[in-house]
Amino acid sequence: MSTPTQPERKILSHKDLLASRATARAAGRRVVHCHGCFDIVHPGHIRHLKFAKSLGDLLLVSITGDHEMTKGDGRPLIPQELRAENLAELDCVDWVFVEPRPTAADLLAEVQPDVYIKGREYETNADPRFRAEREAVERSGGRVVFSSGDVVFSSTALIAAMESSVDPFHHRLTQLLARTDMQPDRLLETLTGLRGKRLVVLGEVIRDTYLFCDRPDIAHESPVMTLRPVDRRSFDGGAAVIARHAAALGARPVLVTALPETAEAEAFRAAMASDGIEVLSVASPARIPEKQRYLVQSQKVLKVDLVEPLVLDTAGADALLEAARQAVGSGADAAILADFGLGLFSPALVTRLCTTLRPHTGVLAGDVSGRRHSLRAMRHLDLVCPSEDEVRTAYSLHGEALPSVAWRLLHETRSKAAVVTMGAEGLVAFEPFPDAAEPAKAGDPLRSRVRGEHVPALSPHAIDPLGCGDALITTATLALAAGAGLVPAVFLGSVAAAVHAQRLGNPTLEPSELRRTMLRLAGARLAYAGTEVKPLPAGSRQAS
Repeated sequence: MSTPTQPERKILSHKDLLASRATARAAGRRVVHCHGCFDIVHPGHIRHLKFAKSLGDLLLVSITGDHEMTKGDGRPLIPQELRAENLAELDCVDWVFVEPRPTAADLLAEVQPDVYIKGREYETNADPRFRAEREAVERSGGRVVFSSGDVVFSSTALIAAMESSVDPFHHRLTQLLARTDMQPDRLLETLTGLRGKRLVVLGEVIRDTYLFCDRPDIAHESPVMTLRPVDRRSFDGGAAVIARHAAALGARPVLVTALPETAEAEAFRAAMASDGIEVLSVASPARIPEKQRYLVQSQKVLKVDLVEPLVLDTAGADALLEAARQAVGSGADAAILADFGLGLFSPALVTRLCTTLRPHTGVLAGDVSGRRHSLRAMRHLDLVCPSEDEVRTAYSLHGEALPSVAWRLLHETRSKAAVVTMGAEGLVAFEPFPDAAEPAKAGDPLRSRVRGEHVPALSPHAIDPLGCGDALITTATLALAAGAGLVPAVFLGSVAAAVHAQRLGNPTLEPSELRRTMLRLAGARLAYAGTEVKPLPAGSRQAS
């Protein structure tokens, strides 16, 4: 059995590269060559490289050196050594070389690859630099092949989008990270404290499916768009991904839901169990809901909801309530009631669940999605996390100031805190003032009843916003259960959402990435404009 090649050994000097090529030629092994900047290794690169490897035995990836990067100010974002290491970590890549010359033409003449792979956009490209590369390959008997038809992302476009977005490292973020309870060691300690927490998750299971399509066409029989899927990926969504996030963070989650008695449901149970997630369910007559999203390149062009209403009768509602009691047992560190508006929860059942869970749960949180939810039926929560549109629609308060809307939510649900998410504008965490329920004092009728802390969006360019709210509430709820205050907990939730936004689909969180992102933000704060600000007191009224 062969031993996998260590990534660092894949990065070759010029001398070693030519020697390795000679050895491969003598052994009759086909060498495929890709060249580029690879500043951000994204899904388009991965597909491009996997396609390249399929055409030969060995894959060489050469990258343009830092000195020759000319795509714009500030490029490369990632230095050549780290870019080379990123590529070397990929199983499909065999050799990595940093090319110090302006183009790959001279290197191609030296290596003489059997196949040279370029993106489809080069097929009609008249750039003299590419023409020289093509001539060098064909002069030695090699072939130039264009990778085709698959999902294409551009790192140049992604970076341009990020550069034109709001800078997350602005004054507000600097203020937040200057707080004593937001220092890196305190935040890292909180992340460590998530391990072992018992979390009960109640909600619908959803299957999120992505269908990647070739470019659309127009049907012959009528003027409608035709899509041709070339690949598909499915993810566990809804309450299932909340449980998966919790397990990835080291917690001990129990999922309470409704499932049909089908082979698909049994496979789902087995997959959850293999990740350490206990599943308690009541019988559902409906199949597991599936939400299909059709993508062309990185753009979602169509969404199809294959959803049958999850309607529970009286006996089913009682069975779900009993399953919740069993999940909590003698006590749980936290519970999340996630209503995705698919019919599993009636308002009356939501209130009963909150009343049942509250005495036996350390932190009780609620989340909603869409418009057919039971937000107003939730009671006695420690944290409730709607979007601005969801809470405004629930109360028909579209013209009121956001603090007034938040107060209405907190007062009616008798909850301790609300996090209202606002997309690219970030979020605001609201808490009522201690005397908020008292009538406004004389002479101050407009006195705010809530204080708010704004956390800016930490991911200026979201590759895919699906599931960001699930990552947010999972992390924030567990952080509260670990003893963190509201602002540090919500900040860690925002970090989780930012990490999740940079990945396509609904994969589970990676704790190491959360730590790296949090430390990167802390480092950016120290370097921001060479300025320092005074720490905010814990009770500041930033958004009140």
